[in-house]
Amino acid sequence: MLNSSRGRSQTRSTRAMPFAAIEHPDPKRKSNFVEKVLMAAVLTALCIIMLKRSPSFSTSSHFSQHEAGVTHVLVTGGAGYIGSHAALRLLKENYRVTIVDNLSRGNMGAVKVLQELFPEPGRLQFIYADLGDAEVVDKIFSENAFDAVMHFAAVAYVGESTMDPLRYYHNITSNTLTVLKLMAAHGVPTLIYSSTCATYGEPEKMPITEETPQVPINPYGKAKKMAEDMILDFSKNSDMAIMILRYFNVIGSDPEGRLGEAPRPELRDQGRISGACFDAARGIIPGIKVKGTDYKTHDGTCIRDYIDVTDLVDAHVKALQHAKPRNVGIYNVGTGKGRSVKEFVEACKKATGADIKVDYLPRRPGDYAEVFSDPSKIRQELNWTARYTDLEESLQIAWKWQKEHLDGYNSS
Repeated sequence: MLNSSRGRSQTRSTRAMPFAAIEHPDPKRKSNFVEKVLMAAVLTALCIIMLKRSPSFSTSSHFSQHEAGVTHVLVTGGAGYIGSHAALRLLKENYRVTIVDNLSRGNMGAVKVLQELFPEPGRLQFIYADLGDAEVVDKIFSENAFDAVMHFAAVAYVGESTMDPLRYYHNITSNTLTVLKLMAAHGVPTLIYSSTCATYGEPEKMPITEETPQVPINPYGKAKKMAEDMILDFSKNSDMAIMILRYFNVIGSDPEGRLGEAPRPELRDQGRISGACFDAARGIIPGIKVKGTDYKTHDGTCIRDYIDVTDLVDAHVKALQHAKPRNVGIYNVGTGKGRSVKEFVEACKKATGADIKVDYLPRRPGDYAEVFSDPSKIRQELNWTARYTDLEESLQIAWKWQKEHLDGYNSS
């Protein structure tokens, strides 16, 4: 190797080479190089000026900088049923909103409705991303100046959680850890966490207060409680303002008919009872299945506290407005009144005008007999009270949206 290299070196040294070519560089070539550098600098400057004047650059800068008098809220899961309604309410209240959603359960149609309602620069942006990808989420936090996070993103079906528990622990518990770590790393001061009454399990006493022991009996409730525990432990040494809202069974839709619930067809068996009732009323399914008629309730079916989605998002806005640094607020969000599944079905029949067929089946794993809230704490501390408490009226509003959107958001 050494001999070969030397040989090549010696050969090159014997080549004829004008001495002047080494001592005196070509002035024309140097001049051309300088001209190219200057031209590149001018073009770069022009590009920067044009970008700054373009609407897209201006819009981006709105989201990447804090602005006095404007609160920028990251809404995770903002393409979903509850998240989209929350985003609508925030936008109506002149908040700046960034929606992050992987659309596994959400619907791009809901985002498009919001974009059409609020097209002004700096009002709303949508980012397609999965919270399970920490590197991507870190980039989102780096490129945006968030003042608060409303964390809705989660899978949320009790039955599904019993069949696929690891998915629930990853999607709820692990992803919440990612969000919390990045909020701390990037100095986002306020968290509004979407939790659930499922963390209480099956309490011995009713109604449920915030002091009721949390003994969840299904993976969905357990994953949510684990996320809550992480948040509470973190809060002990943090200045972050934290609000945890444990809400009950959500129904209804936007009273003005702009948004509604559009569950994926493959998840109909796992979804909310309201969705099943509407599907039965439309003839998509032959009837509804009531799972469990031997519970210790007045008619044998489960009793739940049904909270209208409009009231629910109102509670989130109130929580955001009352959030204080170094404080944690935990609140039940419900009506304080329990209604049985049979009563719910009868209300749905009246709301839709359909004679819905009902099949009574054995209990579903992970369910509990009776759950309803004591909402006195949120009323006293946040001045919040449920207003849409007429079950039939809430179902009528939701049914109207369903009839006008027979193919979900694809009908728009």
